[in-house]
Amino acid sequence: MTTLERTAREIAATVMDPEMPLLTLDDLGVLRDVEVRKDGSVLVTITPTYSGCPAMATMRDDIEHTLHDNGYDSVEIVTSLSPAWSTDWISEEGLRKLRESGYSTPGPAPTRTSGPVPLTLTVKPRQIACPQCGSTKTHLTSEFGATLCKAQYRCGSCLEPFDHVKEI
Repeated sequence: MTTLERTAREIAATVMDPEMPLLTLDDLGVLRDVEVRKDGSVLVTITPTYSGCPAMATMRDDIEHTLHDNGYDSVEIVTSLSPAWSTDWISEEGLRKLRESGYSTPGPAPTRTSGPVPLTLTVKPRQIACPQCGSTKTHLTSEFGATLCKAQYRCGSCLEPFDHVKEI
């Protein structure tokens, strides 16, 4: 990686996730690659957390504006769907920020296999600890929180509601 690429990546890595602004796109593992071409243009590759993620347009705009504000005139943002994003890509720093902000962090992502994806009509039960008090006496209140990647839980011990970042 050249110094120019390293600098462009460091700049792009500061862009915050629009749905969870405590995390950068780099913390989430959404920022995949930053390349500075011979003509000085920048090619940024990102991967959505979900294929229909409504925040992708905002992410692209924010990356482009941040690079433009830092002197990169020509910026192209491409989306890569393969390999699919996984919560395993969230950095240790990102997991720390989530925990410190009261989120329940994801466990290991499910193992991916080739072939058909089994259809299930019920939510797979999770053993989730409350991020406030540590109790495992928690229950799911909604499989979808403020964003598709979060589920809402409530602790039976301290009664606090909390978001769990779902394993993907």
